[in-house]
Amino acid sequence: MPRRTALLLAASVPLMATAAALALRASRWELYVHRHRIELKPQPRRSCPDCQGAGGWWVDGANPEMEACGCWAYRRELRVRLLPLPAWPDEPPF
Repeated sequence: MPRRTALLLAASVPLMATAAALALRASRWELYVHRHRIELKPQPRRSCPDCQGAGGWWVDGANPEMEACGCWAYRRELRVRLLPLPAWPDEPPF
């Protein structure tokens, strides 16, 4: 029985990873994984009628800057901390 459970678990991991990747692409999220955190960041929609998937547009003026489109700019960024960041030492290194 433990061998069968291990085999089922080993087979389900690639399937779950593929399903998670498809769900992230369909909902327009970018996954960033680091040893200290996992982040999900929103991405612009390709079918957006305002920005056509570019994420925003340039505003004219003396100092041109990009204005972000509402299809992604106002969605929350999700972050999960995994490992604590190492503490900075109180003393200088030398």
